[in-house]
Amino acid sequence: MNHINEKEIVSYIKELVSIPSPSGYTEQAIKYTAAFMESKQVPYQITNKGALLATLKGKDDSCHRLLTAHVDTLGAMVKEIKPNGRLKLTMIGGFRWNSVEGEYCKIHTAGGDVITGTILINQTSVHVYKNAGDAKRDEETIEVRIDAVVNSKAETEDVGISVGDFVSFEPRVEETKTGFLKSRHLDDKASVGILLHIIELIQAGKIELAYTTHFLISNNEEIGYGGNSNIPDKTVEYLAVDMGAIGEGQTTDEYSVSICAKDSSGPYNYKLRQHLVSLAKANDVDYRVDIYPYYGSDASAAIRAGFDVVHGLIGPGIDASHAFERTHLSSLKHTANLIAHYLQSELV
Repeated sequence: MNHINEKEIVSYIKELVSIPSPSGYTEQAIKYTAAFMESKQVPYQITNKGALLATLKGKDDSCHRLLTAHVDTLGAMVKEIKPNGRLKLTMIGGFRWNSVEGEYCKIHTAGGDVITGTILINQTSVHVYKNAGDAKRDEETIEVRIDAVVNSKAETEDVGISVGDFVSFEPRVEETKTGFLKSRHLDDKASVGILLHIIELIQAGKIELAYTTHFLISNNEEIGYGGNSNIPDKTVEYLAVDMGAIGEGQTTDEYSVSICAKDSSGPYNYKLRQHLVSLAKANDVDYRVDIYPYYGSDASAAIRAGFDVVHGLIGPGIDASHAFERTHLSSLKHTANLIAHYLQSELV
């Protein structure tokens, strides 16, 4: 569709990735989406779980669709304050410690302060540790060097840090001249940015909804139960918009929309998948059908929870998922285009 503006999508993504929101600490990111809904006069509610559910009426109100993207990200929590004042961490979400080694982070204290730090292995200096490169990266060896003058557990506690404080990773977002968007947390804030742009086009009268459609901005996807509730009764189709996984043996790339046929939860609805492929073919949307071997989505969480819906999964191709991620503006545009055509199509 000519109305899709990938630059506007990127502007939303840049703002979203800059809001710390590891699973369990998503209130500010949800507030950002709520402010957007209010600015576009979109009715919404905040669920008891802290997600946002917005609803827009379509031509047919007898059957509904639901699209979801998640605003929660990977992160960590303070597990222990070490005797030297540094911090041990526990993971939030599924990543590998080596993917965040050397990254700047923020510790969000229970008192409301933010203290910066760096995630390092406890044997970093090659001038001291002969086998620094070979040491195992795990919860025992990874630590946070906080940016405060502390040398003991008591001194770290005195600056306000305690066990259970959330730790967020710096996104380091950057848009290149060649059209790439590099950042942590494109999973899944890239898709949230796409949905916000789609809603903007609907409210501007540039997309006409075939059916009443709900937009669920979930906040617990990275820990497995983001989109498994608050699904309105008339919902018959549930489409998760999440990242497409790139790697050896995958068809997904950074330039097209990825349509998932199967992930670790099993196959997605075949009729809906074929419908999405047909829409892509008919509207010059560059797409790839793929299988994600180690993946689960809010749509699969809804199926596991027992909801009787047709479920699907699409998203922009994201390289180096759960690490330092990258996609291309063309992938954002193709994903948005497919969503726009889907929302104007008939039910499967």
